[in-house]
Amino acid sequence: MVEALVAAGIAAGSAGVVYALAAARVVKQYERGVVLRLGRLRDSVRGPGLTLIVPFVDRLRRVNMQIVTMPVPAQDGITRDNVTVRVDAVIYFKVIDAADAVIQVEDYQFAVSQMAQTSLRSIIGKSDLDDLLSNREKLNQGLELMIDSPAMGWGVQIDRVEIKDVSLPETMKRSMARQAEADRERRARVINADAELQASKKLAEAAAVMSEQPAALQLRLLQTVVAVAAEKNSTLVLPFPVELLRFLERAQQPTAEPAKPAAEPAKPAAADVPAAQAHSQIVGEDSGGA
Repeated sequence: MVEALVAAGIAAGSAGVVYALAAARVVKQYERGVVLRLGRLRDSVRGPGLTLIVPFVDRLRRVNMQIVTMPVPAQDGITRDNVTVRVDAVIYFKVIDAADAVIQVEDYQFAVSQMAQTSLRSIIGKSDLDDLLSNREKLNQGLELMIDSPAMGWGVQIDRVEIKDVSLPETMKRSMARQAEADRERRARVINADAELQASKKLAEAAAVMSEQPAALQLRLLQTVVAVAAEKNSTLVLPFPVELLRFLERAQQPTAEPAKPAAEPAKPAAADVPAAQAHSQIVGEDSGGA
C-alpha cells in the first residue's frame, strides 16, 4: 500500500514537472507576448520574463519591439518632368502595439515593405528630378507620412524614412555635366568681364593722374623695362608711348607768328583807263564803216 502511494506521488510529481515545463514560457526584454486561448485574444499582453500558459489551450506569439531597419528595393519610375530614375530607400519602424501587430495584419513586416515600395513609386511620380537630387528632406517627410498613415492601424510606428540613392541614365548624367560646365563657363565670363570693367576704371583714373604730370609716363616706362629685364630675356621689347611723341612734337614746333590781314583786291591803274576807252572807240568805228 505504501509502495503504491509512493509510486502515485512520484507519478503526480512527474506530471506536475512536465506540466510546468510545458506551461512555462520566457519572454525576452525586447519582446512582448500575445496569448491566444482557443483562438481568442487574451486581454493582457505578457511582459518580459517567465510566464505560464495553459498547455494545448493557449498559444503564445512573441512580438519584437525593437526598431527594425528594412531596405526598400530600388524602384524604377518616371519623374514629373519625364526623367527615368531608379530610387532606393531605407525605412526604420517599430511595433508599439503587439496585439494589433498580431491581429490586424498577417505579416506586418511584409505589409510595411510593400507599402514602402508603393509609396516610393508614388513619390517619384509626384516629384521633379531637382527635388530628388537636392530636396530629399522634404521628400523623406512626405514618404514617412504616406507609410505611417496605414501602419498606425497595424500597431506599427514609422520612425524614419531615408532615400538612399538616385540612379540616372548615362545620357542624363552627360547632359547634367554639360549643363554644369556651361553654367560655370558663364559665371567665369561674367567674373572676367567684371574684372575688366573694374580694371578699366582704375586705368582711366591712372591715366587722368598721369596726364597732369607727363614725366610720370617716362617713370612708368622705366618700371616696365625693369620688370621685363628681370625675366632674363635675350630680347627686350621697349614700348614707346605715343603721348611722349606728341609731347616732344609740341615742344619742337616754333612759336606761331601773328596772322596778317587779308590783302585787298588790286584796282586798275590810271594808265589803263584811256587805253580801254580807245579800244572801245576803235571797235565802234570799225562797226560803223562796215
